[in-house]
Amino acid sequence: MALVARQLITWAVALTAVATVLRQCRKPWGWPGRMFLSIMNRSHAGVTEWGLSHVRVETHFTMLDVGCGGGRTISRLSAAAPAGQVYGVDYSAASVAAARRTNAAAVESGRVAIEQGTVSRLAFPDAALDLVTAVETHYYWPDLVADLREILRVLKPGGRLVIIAEAYKRTRFSPEIVPMALLRARYLTAAEHRDALAAAGCDEIAIHEERSKGWICAVGRKPDTGRS
Repeated sequence: MALVARQLITWAVALTAVATVLRQCRKPWGWPGRMFLSIMNRSHAGVTEWGLSHVRVETHFTMLDVGCGGGRTISRLSAAAPAGQVYGVDYSAASVAAARRTNAAAVESGRVAIEQGTVSRLAFPDAALDLVTAVETHYYWPDLVADLREILRVLKPGGRLVIIAEAYKRTRFSPEIVPMALLRARYLTAAEHRDALAAAGCDEIAIHEERSKGWICAVGRKPDTGRS
């Protein structure tokens, strides 16, 4: 009986640890969240750099990073647009605090502003932004197409949205299927990324894949209705 009790305790501890990690992936909180956000800042650096290489960032751009996490993407955007403005939004208070710490000098100067909020209701006027980025976050959005439409609302005509992720459905039995299912995350093929951007109203859609690493970058443009 003692052996069975020890095994049950071991399983309970393991399941608690897994549940904690899964919750931190979706919405970091507390001291585990601060540690998790620091890890994400480092681990997502490569895919973020690769993804951002597929869009143009001009020095004067006004940009938003949705689901900004620990704030490293904001740092990259701010460095690429020294005459511009960068905003960040995340629905986790821990992420907002971490992103502000990561970008403390830029926040102090007024070039960066980071607030708690949701992709489903962005606190920006219509046609305010040149570029919106979303790194490792669209898996969890409440309604992907509707949320993409909300992003298009705040983009200027001709502005671009870029979705960057290090997991997508490459094959029917991709190894990421199990962890993504446990996270209750939306796990899409490259074609489904394209379809979602098209359904939201994007044009000039481009899907980039780094299949050896499992990375995907989906870029869509808000149609410029005034262009002849």
